[in-house]
Amino acid sequence: MKPGGTIDIAGKTVSRLGLGTLRLAGPGGWGGPEDRAQAVGLLREAVHQALHPYPDELLIATKVGLVRPAPDVWTPFGHPAYLRASVEGSLRRLGVERLELCYLHRIDWEVPVEDQIGTLEALREEGKVGHIGLSKITAEDFHRWHGEIGLAAVQNVLNIHDRHDPVQELCRDHGVPYVPYRPLAAGSATHEGDVYTPLSWLLGLGPHVAPIPGTGNPSHLANIVRAVMLGGWE
Repeated sequence: MKPGGTIDIAGKTVSRLGLGTLRLAGPGGWGGPEDRAQAVGLLREAVHQALHPYPDELLIATKVGLVRPAPDVWTPFGHPAYLRASVEGSLRRLGVERLELCYLHRIDWEVPVEDQIGTLEALREEGKVGHIGLSKITAEDFHRWHGEIGLAAVQNVLNIHDRHDPVQELCRDHGVPYVPYRPLAAGSATHEGDVYTPLSWLLGLGPHVAPIPGTGNPSHLANIVRAVMLGGWE
């Protein structure tokens, strides 16, 4: 039984409980992990075989479309050449021939949106991207692009502090997986270590919801999985 039950995303049946890996980076989401051995151990614990060669049931989703000039600085950059270079770099670093799920991290309003989406579509046609997702989008963005490119998933912020996102309802109505990031609001949505309540609220929104809580602490990971399983979300 998979914690949270299962969901079909990008052609794979995976657990509805995912793992956000930003917290494995250094302070401010910058650089490598402070404790590499702990980071590797956490990944192995989360998916049993996190390192290459990857198991068939593992879905690795990545994003393109931001530059990181400094810690805690996230700047949209959607130039087609940069998006293509980012995909090529991810393929090399991950040791795969195709990114099964690639999100546009943010829409860069300084670059024609058609050029950004078109680059990902071209990469999909070339077989370097399997499925396309969008992140941090509005209802208007959803209506514009879902019918045109067939969104594989949407990744937006949703948690018990930020409870309303009309895109979540659109994903439900159109059968698109909705992947909430910051589901625990960086810890502020928990009270005395209670991760059950905020995750239960999210999973209760419907089978289309697949939260990705992030952690760099193995004991916190175990607490998250335990809470979901004890809540009957299997």
